[in-house]
Amino acid sequence: MRLPFELLLSLRYLKPKRTFVSVITVISTIGVTLGVAVLIIVMSVMSGFDQDLHDKILGFNPHIKVYSRSGEMRDYEKTAEKIRNVEHIRAVAPFTLGQVWMETQPNIGAAQGMAPYLRGVEADLERQVSVLPSSIIEGQFDVSGRGILIGTVMARNFHLRVGDVVALYSPSQMQKMKLSQEEGQPEAILADNYEIKGIYDVGFYEYNSAFLITSMLNFQELFDMDESAQGLLVMLDDPQLVTPVAEEIKTVLGSAYQTSTWMQENSQIVGALAVEKNVMFYILFLIMIVAGFGIANALITFVFQKTREIGLLKAVGATRLQILFIFLSQSLMVGVIGVICGFSLGMTAIAFRNEFLQFMNRMTGFELFPAELYFFSELPALIIPSDIIMICGGSLLICLLSGILPAAYASRQHPVTSLRHE
Repeated sequence: MRLPFELLLSLRYLKPKRTFVSVITVISTIGVTLGVAVLIIVMSVMSGFDQDLHDKILGFNPHIKVYSRSGEMRDYEKTAEKIRNVEHIRAVAPFTLGQVWMETQPNIGAAQGMAPYLRGVEADLERQVSVLPSSIIEGQFDVSGRGILIGTVMARNFHLRVGDVVALYSPSQMQKMKLSQEEGQPEAILADNYEIKGIYDVGFYEYNSAFLITSMLNFQELFDMDESAQGLLVMLDDPQLVTPVAEEIKTVLGSAYQTSTWMQENSQIVGALAVEKNVMFYILFLIMIVAGFGIANALITFVFQKTREIGLLKAVGATRLQILFIFLSQSLMVGVIGVICGFSLGMTAIAFRNEFLQFMNRMTGFELFPAELYFFSELPALIIPSDIIMICGGSLLICLLSGILPAAYASRQHPVTSLRHE
């Protein structure tokens, strides 16, 4: 295949030689490679964090919560039926949530205590509004009788297993004991014992460490709520429609009810991730600008070394545009090689990210991404094609722009002056 002489010269000039210019060119190519690879890795991991966080939040929590302004919702079944008639509603279920005091009942050693959140659910409806029933890793999803479910982190921290018994105190029980002591007639109220029938893992550290699950009946009995609920959990066929659907629900139910969406309840962490992703992109893109300066430096040095050749090309009839294209082709080819290598390196690093993370954990002796802080047991990643196109395209553009000034300077040289210089 015959190539234009401008491109042929560019390829010939790029052949590795033991000169200072070739070393600078290699360093510039490595700079582009590292810049593209780092950008792809960071943006993919940040997108993975964002997507995984959304999935885990929406796996344990509903898209919309509906509350009664008067407090407890006694007619929640009728209210749920009205909500089901709203468009885009997939499922509706009642919920109860409150903090309790839990004490372990070990056969050996002292009891341990903590104050987790107790969530009351209806087993049949819970399968429609959360991933909890399918997240049981030990035992089974069974909240009948005095059964409860605990998370993996809580089970590990308190050495609990399926079949163990824990004691639960509600705030009202503890308040009664406090009042009786203040009145001079101390009264001991026995805690309710519950059996652990399942251990779940929803993939989110906070939920696995601080939530107990039991039946609605048990919760109502423990908190003296009769047959009422605290509100309704609403799931949609599209989580992004929460705002208009929430407004429609408020219109249907009237001013006696209020709603809360998953975006409102998690606005801080979701917004922080979005801002952090954008800031990281702009900061890391400076690596590409530094690589662009390296390309410009290599081309400037190369232009001065090839002054005689430029004069000869001008003398035999080469136009300014052809000289310009020779040096722009060099910067573009450096960019293309760097982008291809950076893309390959970045995709490889993403594919083996968790293996590399485990290796670094073993080498350093501590966790680089502790689950207590980041809520993830593994490093997530999500490759978004538009991000990859923007990174690769922007990098190529920077490489091309970096060669404009040296190429323009070379194209303006006069053949007589260039040959006299030699």
